[in-house]
Amino acid sequence: MTSTPGSEAGGEIGGCLAHQEGKNMLNHGGIDYTTYLKLDQVLNAQCLQSEIHGDPAHDEHLFIITHQAYELWFKQILWEVDSIRDVFNNVTLDEGKTMLILSRLNRINQILKLLVDQVMILETMTPLDFADFRNYLAPASGFQSLQFRLLENKLGLKQEHRVRYNQKHYHEVFKTHPQYVQMLEDSETEESLMVLVQRWLERTPGLEEDGFNFWGKFKASVMDMLGDELQEADSEEDPMIKEDKMAQYKKQRDAFESIFDEDKHNILVARGDRKFTHKAMQGAMMISLYRDEPRFHQPFQVLTQLMDIDSFLTKWRYNHVTMVQRMLGSKVGTGGSSGYHYLRSTVSDRYKIFLDLFNLSTFLIPRDRIPPLTQSMHRKLSVFDRNDDSGISLDDLRDLSN
Repeated sequence: MTSTPGSEAGGEIGGCLAHQEGKNMLNHGGIDYTTYLKLDQVLNAQCLQSEIHGDPAHDEHLFIITHQAYELWFKQILWEVDSIRDVFNNVTLDEGKTMLILSRLNRINQILKLLVDQVMILETMTPLDFADFRNYLAPASGFQSLQFRLLENKLGLKQEHRVRYNQKHYHEVFKTHPQYVQMLEDSETEESLMVLVQRWLERTPGLEEDGFNFWGKFKASVMDMLGDELQEADSEEDPMIKEDKMAQYKKQRDAFESIFDEDKHNILVARGDRKFTHKAMQGAMMISLYRDEPRFHQPFQVLTQLMDIDSFLTKWRYNHVTMVQRMLGSKVGTGGSSGYHYLRSTVSDRYKIFLDLFNLSTFLIPRDRIPPLTQSMHRKLSVFDRNDDSGISLDDLRDLSN
């Protein structure tokens, strides 16, 4: 049997095409790609101010595209945060909602990771390239990003923890847009993710004083540990080593007193050094210590994802600060702020929403000091739902707390 040149290839291609036959739905009123994504609007939304002023600067296009991409991702993050708040705020929750929360928290973190890396694209622009069009931007400023301010509020940043922008309330930059101010005010009065997470932690099973009484058992174990440390320090014969051990003991004792004494804890909250309520702190500590128990697997992952949000936002702020210093040095920002110095002040613990989760490690105790679970408590934290072995759900925490 003979074959003509290319007939094999032609047969393969023909076979492929045969399997790809179908109807063009656009001929039946379907929506096309450009229309669905409104690309005619999106791709024509780059208006270069340098061009308008007759002095076109090539890198202004990159500057606009990058910031528009930021805003689109901010919109998606807000979409996810609102959905997570709705789940936490729902009185009746279906089994398995914790997995949904974890999935969406992870999505937020993947987006934030992308935004952190996106700063590097802007850094391909040199300070001189930026100077070519910077003067045309004033008084526009990144501080005027409504969506980022909404995100901070919805996550749980309190107004008293904000660094004042040009010594004014942050609403001031939006005063020409009354609808934006209203949106900001609404986001301040709504229950933030932080508030909802605290309420969830306060219902952690095992905190009940007439039940397992985790906090009482934990405190007793810590007191025993501190007693052993004091005895060890007292018995040390070398004066220098003894002084060092005694100092370490006092530091440990004072740290634990600050969480065991609710009044001291509340003072730290008022100062902004802590964020959680005393009961929520107890719940977070219990989940952290007993995270190997099946029903605490996913709650511990939730706490980890919440810390990741703070971590990525801190990294993003830091990368932004570094880039601004590289581009502007100590020049005043286009919005009139102190520029680099203002931005640098936002890279601090006062902007961390879930600060207490980071500091839990201060109060961790050795595994052999962790209070053993009672048989009843072990059973509650070990038994999976017969229809879902994915771990604890928010319903479970409510049921076990009642």
